[in-house]
Amino acid sequence: MAKRPDSLETTILLLEILKRIPRKSQVTATDLHKQLQNEGFIRDLRTIQRHLDMLSEHFDIDRDERSKPYGYRWLEQAQGISLPSLTVQESLLLSLAERQLRLLLPQKLMKSMSGFFDQARRNLRQPSTAAQRERQWLKKVRVVATSQPLMPPVIDDAVFEQVSTALYDNRVLLIEYKNAAGEIRKSRVWPLGLAQQGPRLYLVCRFSGYDNERCLALHRFIKAEVLMEQFPYPSDFDLEKFDEDGRFGYGQGQRIQLHFHITKDAGFHLTESPLSLDQKVIEHEEHYEITATVVDSAMLIWWLRGFGEEVWGVERSDI
Repeated sequence: MAKRPDSLETTILLLEILKRIPRKSQVTATDLHKQLQNEGFIRDLRTIQRHLDMLSEHFDIDRDERSKPYGYRWLEQAQGISLPSLTVQESLLLSLAERQLRLLLPQKLMKSMSGFFDQARRNLRQPSTAAQRERQWLKKVRVVATSQPLMPPVIDDAVFEQVSTALYDNRVLLIEYKNAAGEIRKSRVWPLGLAQQGPRLYLVCRFSGYDNERCLALHRFIKAEVLMEQFPYPSDFDLEKFDEDGRFGYGQGQRIQLHFHITKDAGFHLTESPLSLDQKVIEHEEHYEITATVVDSAMLIWWLRGFGEEVWGVERSDI
């Protein structure tokens, strides 16, 4: 394959820089340098800085010179740049993805996609009939709570970015963590997975020197710092199996056969959404008799207790 001329390479690089300049937050030359390196654009930091200075003179880009490193962003009324242009259907898809996945995607990816998310929002706000149905769709769908809704706990943005980066790059994380008892500890951990449970986010990790996994609530992190040290991601860990073993429900993977009685009013939903594939239901005149193989966990106990006197005769036997 013939080598592309330098002028074309430079043009492509400039377009990539423009696409990554956000509107609301700021990005530095160092941030862009890392993003571009991850995409295969190998340039030194000074080159990126020089291109940014040139672009800020020819486009509606604000250069914040109050402190170094300088921050860059599109001016509020700037048209920006988007190549290629998103269709209204693509804009709808991106808007839904941003709404549902913003805490589960790597922060470096979210930052690199910020220009597309901004463009998607602008496309759906256009006062034309072209995007009318797509705008309406965003108001027609919603993920609803299965229990009493709770406000999400506050997570420090800097902490979340450090955790996300360490998880993405398989790098050791130095944390300062406050547990439920109020004790503050500093530890080195291997981040293995990130899980959203209701309004909360949990980091699954291994503490340095140990081979078992722990779940840490992200809102209890006081500080987090990504270290240069990388770790070998353990081949014996599987986040999906970790979840299936009931670890997020304070279980240890022990499966049991559960047997109980439940009133028809309280238990009808179990005839539509069973507890397990092997669930058996015996229908009596005023109640159901349920047998199912489930993971033993604190969450299971809380669930059963939530029915109060409408559940009785609970029996649990090891498998």
